[in-house]
Amino acid sequence: MPTLPFLISRFNLIATARLLWVLAILGVSFAARAERPLPLDARQPEIFVSPLNYSILEDPTGQLTLRDVQQPRYAGRFVSGARVATNMEHPGSAYWLRLTVQAIGPQPQHWYLELFDSHLNDIFFFPKSPSEQGRIHTGADRPFTTRPYRYKNYLLQLPVADNQPHTYYLRLQSNSRTSFLSKMRTEQGIAEHFQMEYGLLGAFYGMLLIMIIYNFCLFCFTGEQTYLRYVLYVLSCSLVFLSEDGLGFQYLWPGHPWLNRVVDVASAPLLLLTFGYYARQFLDTPQRLPRYDQWLRAVVLLSVAALLLDGIWWKTGMGMGLYLLPYGMLFFAALRVWQRGFLPARFVLLAHSLVAVSVLFLILRKLGIHTFTNTYTVYSMNAAFVVEVVVLSYALGEKIRAIQHATLKAQHRLVKQLRKKHDVQHRLVEQLRQNEELKDQLNSELENLVAQRTAELQRQGETIASQNRDLVQANGLLALQSAAIEKLNTDLQRDLQKAQTARVLSQEVDFGEFSQIYPDKEACLTYLADLKWAHGYHCRKCGHDNYCEGREALSRRCTRCRYVESATAYTLLQKCKFSIVKAFYAVFLLHTHNGSYSAQELSRVLDLRRATCWSFSQKVLEAMRRQPADPSGEDSWTRLLLDDSGTELDESADEELAVAGESGLGLEHEPAKAKSKQKKVG
Repeated sequence: MPTLPFLISRFNLIATARLLWVLAILGVSFAARAERPLPLDARQPEIFVSPLNYSILEDPTGQLTLRDVQQPRYAGRFVSGARVATNMEHPGSAYWLRLTVQAIGPQPQHWYLELFDSHLNDIFFFPKSPSEQGRIHTGADRPFTTRPYRYKNYLLQLPVADNQPHTYYLRLQSNSRTSFLSKMRTEQGIAEHFQMEYGLLGAFYGMLLIMIIYNFCLFCFTGEQTYLRYVLYVLSCSLVFLSEDGLGFQYLWPGHPWLNRVVDVASAPLLLLTFGYYARQFLDTPQRLPRYDQWLRAVVLLSVAALLLDGIWWKTGMGMGLYLLPYGMLFFAALRVWQRGFLPARFVLLAHSLVAVSVLFLILRKLGIHTFTNTYTVYSMNAAFVVEVVVLSYALGEKIRAIQHATLKAQHRLVKQLRKKHDVQHRLVEQLRQNEELKDQLNSELENLVAQRTAELQRQGETIASQNRDLVQANGLLALQSAAIEKLNTDLQRDLQKAQTARVLSQEVDFGEFSQIYPDKEACLTYLADLKWAHGYHCRKCGHDNYCEGREALSRRCTRCRYVESATAYTLLQKCKFSIVKAFYAVFLLHTHNGSYSAQELSRVLDLRRATCWSFSQKVLEAMRRQPADPSGEDSWTRLLLDDSGTELDESADEELAVAGESGLGLEHEPAKAKSKQKKVG
């Protein structure tokens, strides 16, 4: 039988377990009711859905279903909208929105939930939770026909019973930081709202269309580039607003939801690019602020690139913040230009200020700050852009008028200058007429003086001509005497040269004395050429007799076949590898000693290798053996130079002679260098 303490302890355990169970149920119930029910009163045609009236569950995986989120495991994770950001902080995640409404009194009209943000890519609405019966699947990634009602925003009908609460679930997914802003409207409220909203939007787009057509016509008539840039800017504005308010998807591309993504990414950079393109042209910053304009253009292009990256990859949802720096720089440029006297810039400042205020409201909504969120602030950007378009159009017209006024003033100044110029020309013509009369008078006087002077010059000319004839005769005699003296000097010089040469050649002289007669290569080649072609030039290839100078010194080129022949070609000195002056002296020594001059002594005198001297001496000896004896013995060594019997020997034969000479005389050995045969002789 259990004792009393045991019963008491058992009773305490049971009570504790029951207490924990009750607390768990209350905790789950409190978590499940994290949001406050939204009271629906038929007397209020529209009710703003406060963050206190809904709760949020983030699903990063995107795999949860309605059945999953209704289970206690996930139901307790719903967080009140007042405790989290009113935007989707993590693009790509699925967000479950739980909304509880409480009908107050009878409900003669249907209630509709309107989601303001048109950039929600995927929406599931479960009107009959906890079951999925009658669910609605729509979104920006699905065709427009999937929406229950043909409206630019998402409009969902809520089945509401009289005096009864009801909970609805929505599954939202977006690729950008989209807000949860929404409103509850009755049928009457929707009708009134539709009428006013579509009327204002129609007027808005109508004004933009009128501005586009008007300025495009002005561009066609005037050719002013500023009008075309303005048209592109207004078109970009229209594209941005068609993407933001959903009218583009509703009317322009309802069957192509992929265009929503393209337009959403491209519209913002296009707007910034076209506005910067237009504002720089309107303010004339390249001329008025040239250095600042370079920085301005770079910042605009970098901001456009950042906007594209944000729309494609980063997806921060704060792309509008990238407008601040380029817009601020454009505002500063307009201020500077206005301070320098360009009055139309004040309209740019006014339009900038209005757009800046509307963009500030938009940034606050993107940040989740809804203190100033209402119908007026939501559509403030539309109103600001309408005012900006009108103001900029007027400013553009004023700029054109200012240009025309400046042109008229310039024309007036030009007319005055032309009148002054005409007066000056008239006075100049009168002065020219007087000058002409004075000139005629002076000309008549000058003609008389010229006639007198001409007669004097004729008399002096006759005297000078007579003296010139005498001088010509005297000069002729002097020229004949000079020619005779020159001929005598030439003959004496030639005789002296011949005497000196004969003296040198009649006896053995050293290399220094020999070099005085043949001092360098040019002197040797000149002598050899004169000796070789003493009887005239005759081409060895075609037999032609006319030639011109070749590229090499003292070479001759046939004018018919273009064959080039050097001074050493077909002579004893063809293919000579050392100084031609030394070669001349070697031939002279060998001829003087009748070939009995040793290669060793020749190497010492000429400062050449013994093998080279031996090879060349063999070549000279062969020529001496082939040469017939000259009875007079006069200049016989120079005739050796014209020996061409050995020119057909190739390089291999020369090398064999050199090797044979080295082995016979004990000379140094030098490796033979391979040389390519040349078509040009010499």
